[in-house]
Amino acid sequence: MQGILYEEPSFWLFLLITVIMGGWAAWMTGRAIALTWRPFWTLILYLFILGAAVRFIHFALFGGTLLSIHYYAVDTIVLLIIGALGFQYRRARMMTTQYRWLYERTGPFSWREKASATKG
Repeated sequence: MQGILYEEPSFWLFLLITVIMGGWAAWMTGRAIALTWRPFWTLILYLFILGAAVRFIHFALFGGTLLSIHYYAVDTIVLLIIGALGFQYRRARMMTTQYRWLYERTGPFSWREKASATKG
């Protein structure tokens, strides 16, 4: 996997910087976008910027390649997945708590209309 997903000599650096640190920031970004009722596309914009910041951390601390489209894309895809999960988790929670008479939770990332809400 070294050279495909990450360029560092150790997988643990990729895991620490991109998945844990960058993933935490992406999750919190998704949560913040959902809390302010902004559309999903704004999350994508912010995560592209966060992807550049994660790439800079790889460069500044561990001597990674700063201007690499390949590794930027890998980092950003990981951040997009985690950020989208954070967004959907918070949005599902908000919909089922603020509109509890209309929606019920069907899982950590989804909700559905209550049966009593459709009867009229």
